[in-house]
Amino acid sequence: MIKIAFRLLWISFGASVALGLALIFTKSPVTPFILASLGGSTIFLFGLTGAAAAQPRALFGGHLISALIGIAAFQCFGDALWVYVFAEITAICTLLITRTVHPPAGANPIIMIQSQANFIHLFQIVLIGVGVLALIACIWTWLTPGKVLGYPVKWNSPSPDSKNWSIWQNSN
Repeated sequence: MIKIAFRLLWISFGASVALGLALIFTKSPVTPFILASLGGSTIFLFGLTGAAAAQPRALFGGHLISALIGIAAFQCFGDALWVYVFAEITAICTLLITRTVHPPAGANPIIMIQSQANFIHLFQIVLIGVGVLALIACIWTWLTPGKVLGYPVKWNSPSPDSKNWSIWQNSN
């Protein structure tokens, strides 16, 4: 029980440091909601470190691709209801095809449209925020007493692990 409590405290402290630094380095924009998906990413990076969805390919690819889709949709079409749906569906399909699924990044198209983000946000907020989280996760897992896995476990691990999406089975 003490070991579990220590592990939870270690994870919580690491996630707090990572998220706090991400907010500092992105200079907490006027619309802090733009960083909301980073909260979900800390769960993967610190609590589910070995999951394919937590590895750099999914973390960076998922966030950057889905944010880019949301920004482009807003810049081209505005913030009508259909734009939110279009951007989200486009992001889902793109992340599945590229095997860069990182569930918290699924919120990015909606966040980018709601925040009326522009392309500079992709670098100033998304890339820097995700980069800080990943760097702290690397350092934190390296410092973890009695660690089993460090982060990243596998740099280019595809997420999902296979192309068997949803209920379809591979017929090959």
